[in-house]
Amino acid sequence: MRRVKLPFAKGLEVEFVDRDRAIQQVLEWGERGTSSPIVVYGPEGCGKTSWLIQGVEVLKDLGYGVIYFNPLRKEFEVEVGIDSIRGRVLELVREVTSEYALAKYVWSVVDFVNEVLRQGRKKLTVIVDDVFQYLEPRLAATFVKGMLELIEHPVESYEKIVAIVATSEGLSRYEIGRHLWAWLMPIWNMSKGGFEELYGKIPNPKPPFEDVWRLTGGNPRMLSRLYQVDWSVNTIINILIDEKELTSIFIGRWRSWLELAVEDPDTLWRADTPEELVKELIKKNLIFYQIRDRDERLWIDEPPPKKDLELGIGRYVAWQTPLHREAVKKALHLQLTY
Repeated sequence: MRRVKLPFAKGLEVEFVDRDRAIQQVLEWGERGTSSPIVVYGPEGCGKTSWLIQGVEVLKDLGYGVIYFNPLRKEFEVEVGIDSIRGRVLELVREVTSEYALAKYVWSVVDFVNEVLRQGRKKLTVIVDDVFQYLEPRLAATFVKGMLELIEHPVESYEKIVAIVATSEGLSRYEIGRHLWAWLMPIWNMSKGGFEELYGKIPNPKPPFEDVWRLTGGNPRMLSRLYQVDWSVNTIINILIDEKELTSIFIGRWRSWLELAVEDPDTLWRADTPEELVKELIKKNLIFYQIRDRDERLWIDEPPPKKDLELGIGRYVAWQTPLHREAVKKALHLQLTY
């Protein structure tokens, strides 16, 4: 398998590493196709996009044509052996000026799939990555239903379709989960061994691996961000406080609950936990809520440990990374000093 090279930071590319089981899952889907869309959800920055890009190479090797849509990266790629369709897609991408504008074209994915099938392509993979953050949860669910229609009621017969939708947007996951339109599968941050391999590709000087592991919990985006700020943990924490809008009003309102949750995230699983707080933490992509049983058959790649409070992982709830938890801790402290 050819391992793709991926941008890690300005001036630094790294080869795809780890996720062996996740790649094997792509191979299995490629052998039989998917009977419904696979909706993959997990912490932001956990490596979903890297896995999907590597997965595209795997599916190409199996003879699949590929339609890949990622507005965040301003990518809309079609490799199906039909020049006229590829040309139209390239023109579309040239016309838009931002990821927000490109996201409006998500339904054109369905149109392109139908056209490709009409022109006789028999094996096709459709991958839609990181689009739900630009859509209301209801519209995200409707799009997934549209993907299911492609599989169950195609405009032309086909041999196999592999359809994958990936998101880190928690609220859309719950809206999609209310229906039977997709197979939802979570993915977690990288395993410790795989993460150490990625860490090894970063040039020195750098902090000891165990320190980086305890800060990131295996999240490759957090590793990249730390590298880009010369390993200044406080800088990343301050950025997260700003990005997640951990204002004095928010912290003051939920202080007692947040103080408990930074010690044990399963506090948020209690029956008396305010539903509004949970929704806010999910919306801010601070926590991973209602974690599935650790049965590997229910997960992409390896599931997280059943509980690891050092990394902020509970049985039912986890902080997306230890740095997310540290941002909340600092915001709690700052609110006290006002």
